[in-house]
Amino acid sequence: MKLDFKKTHDSYRARSGELTIIDVPPMQYLMVDGHGDPDTSQDYADALAALYPVAFTLKFASVRDWERDYVVPPLEALWWAEDMAAFTSARDKAQWSWTAMIMTPDWITAEMFAAAVAAVAAKRRPAGLGELRLEILEEGRCVQTLHTGPYDDETAVLADMHERFIPEAGLRMCGKHHEIYLNDPRRVQPAKLRTILRQPVVESS
Repeated sequence: MKLDFKKTHDSYRARSGELTIIDVPPMQYLMVDGHGDPDTSQDYADALAALYPVAFTLKFASVRDWERDYVVPPLEALWWAEDMAAFTSARDKAQWSWTAMIMTPDWITAEMFAAAVAAVAAKRRPAGLGELRLEILEEGRCVQTLHTGPYDDETAVLADMHERFIPEAGLRMCGKHHEIYLNDPRRVQPAKLRTILRQPVVESS
């Protein structure tokens, strides 16, 4: 039976117009770091060119070696800047740093990852492959919601999350802003894009 983590993991569930507090368990990801506007950055394009072939190579290895099939999870990214207003009131994508990533099941080992990277390198060695790593992300307590529409329309939602909901809940932001892209912008209209917006938080002191 093919696993679909979007259906089995609560961390992939959110509703538009509803901010919720959840506890996210440690999860394993393929990751590539970079900086700059994702709309124009070659580094961001190179990161995706490395992530996807390795993610699918690992899926096929899981079926072959473990008889465990799964749907490759959606693209995700961590975002941060020295001034978080770069995401809201002073939105400036050139100031953004990012980690592009795809979740992998916990039974995927470091040895399987190394073998997948080697297999991809032997075929075409995409730019960014040398920057790819396998790492556990521990976010813990988070606030998240679902945004429907163009990415550039997230500003008001994030401002409400950062400036109203989180302080009113007795929390403060920590860690990095996290986005989960539930559909492919190359295949759907901007108005139909569905993005989970997540922010790790801790109790205010």
